[in-house]
Amino acid sequence: MKLHTLKPAEGSVHKEKRIGRGEASGKGGTSTQGNKGSQQRAGYQRKNAFEGGQMPIQRRIPKRGFKNNNKIEFVVFNLGQIETLQEKYAFPEFSVEQLYINGLIGKTDKVKILGTGELKSNLTFKVNALSAKAKEAIEAAGGSVEIVK
Repeated sequence: MKLHTLKPAEGSVHKEKRIGRGEASGKGGTSTQGNKGSQQRAGYQRKNAFEGGQMPIQRRIPKRGFKNNNKIEFVVFNLGQIETLQEKYAFPEFSVEQLYINGLIGKTDKVKILGTGELKSNLTFKVNALSAKAKEAIEAAGGSVEIVK
């Protein structure tokens, strides 16, 4: 037997005192909630960023910049990248569905093609957007372009 293995006998340790069960319990009356105010009443919930009445940090810090909620973000592919992807995956057509199936983009991502690099294979492109230079290069290589919404 060692000191760190000692435990009290079963039933010898009393449970925590039940609050709100009358004055005789020693925890009656206001039931340890204090007197008056919202914290004493049922249904009290503190706001997430409440700092005890101090000016909250999200109001103290100066606000900067602008976030455009209508901005459309594209996953961008250059013509040079498309050539290497074609060698690796052998797409029948370069479309948003094919890219999603192969795990290159997310389900709701939009795809844009840019004109950097060279395109040798003639592919059918079904994408959301593309640059003028990319369109010229695709058509020069014998491919076709279809804009998908």
